[in-house]
Amino acid sequence: MDTLTPGRRWAALLALSLGGFGLGLTEFAAMGLLPEMAADLLPDTYARSTADGLAQAGWMIIIYALGVVAGAPTIAALTARMARKRLVLVLLATFLVGTLASVAAPTFELVLAGRFAGALAHGAYFGAAAILAGRILGPGNQGKGFAIVLGGLTASNLLGVPLVTGLGQAQGWRVAYLVVAAVFALSLLAVAWTVPAVAAAPGGSPRAELRAFRSPKVWLASLVVAVGTAGFFAVNSYIAPLTTQVTGLPDSAVPYVMALMGLGMTVGIAAGGAAADRDIRRTILYGFAAIVAAVILFGLLAGLTWALFPAAFLVGVTSAFIGPALQSHLIESAPGTQLMGAAVNQSASNVANSLGAALGGAAIAAGWGYLSSVWIGAALAATGLALALLSFRSTTPTPTPAAPATEPSPEIPATAPALA
Repeated sequence: MDTLTPGRRWAALLALSLGGFGLGLTEFAAMGLLPEMAADLLPDTYARSTADGLAQAGWMIIIYALGVVAGAPTIAALTARMARKRLVLVLLATFLVGTLASVAAPTFELVLAGRFAGALAHGAYFGAAAILAGRILGPGNQGKGFAIVLGGLTASNLLGVPLVTGLGQAQGWRVAYLVVAAVFALSLLAVAWTVPAVAAAPGGSPRAELRAFRSPKVWLASLVVAVGTAGFFAVNSYIAPLTTQVTGLPDSAVPYVMALMGLGMTVGIAAGGAAADRDIRRTILYGFAAIVAAVILFGLLAGLTWALFPAAFLVGVTSAFIGPALQSHLIESAPGTQLMGAAVNQSASNVANSLGAALGGAAIAAGWGYLSSVWIGAALAATGLALALLSFRSTTPTPTPAAPATEPSPEIPATAPALA
């Protein structure tokens, strides 16, 4: 079998990761720019009550997550026969159009509609791109493939989100999202040029992909992701008011806190990919325990300026470390339907996003204070640990995920591939 040259292989992996970088920007920049979006789109509510305005603007986060939840399994089923590279290109084009629509929308409701439309392709992209990355790396590297694509998302929290947040604070959130649209356009071109053609799974069909939902193991593994990782989003969704209202730092400090959390996520995802390839279950169990400890520590130290930054870093490390293992666990729970398993993981992750943001916002709106979202986050992560233990009792151990047979390794030419 012909293989890519090392340079072309890494160029292809970076192109796929760049799409994840763009998705990190569009998803997480809204968290840092929530006050600016509330002031622009909900001026009367925000002027009357900052807490009420932020809680309502939290729908920018929730509606995006709901779009991912709805779109991931639907697109995975409908595109089962589509060549993987072509699928990734179509999804990137969808992000580009949805982001531009949000920027141009004049009202809160229309911005919500634009974010929902763009989010429909989010989960399917991470599933298809992670599968491509795994095939490019070769058998036995499933966790590393997921880590590379998800690494784009975590890198965005380190570099892109703080910069875009600072730009949005200075020039307005719409200017910030024009930059996000430009990243999607660049990723589209990079994938078209560097990523090799990869066929769909043999015998793939919507009916075959939907078989995954017949398995109780898939539903339980999804619940582990949806509840357990919601703990991170209960904290991250309100990182801006936590920084300014609890710690007492100025708005200009928010991008730096987000950068430290992003650095932690980048470190965590790299370590988590290697750990998942060694032992999925141990990585998940230790990972959830670490998240609980990190979130509690964050809540205890958030009022101290010197402690906020390292505490945010630890939350980022622990939350990202568990990601590749959770995705691998969901795929091993749905053998023969790899794309659906990967897509369902993203749906579950964004149920977590929506759940964490909604519960945190409800607690804040109820007058329990901004730190209440942190304590809710710790409780959600602890519940995820309990659900993971239950999930593992229902399945036989699989310490190292085998390369799935449903997506055969492609014939990858050493020269520049044609468009799929």
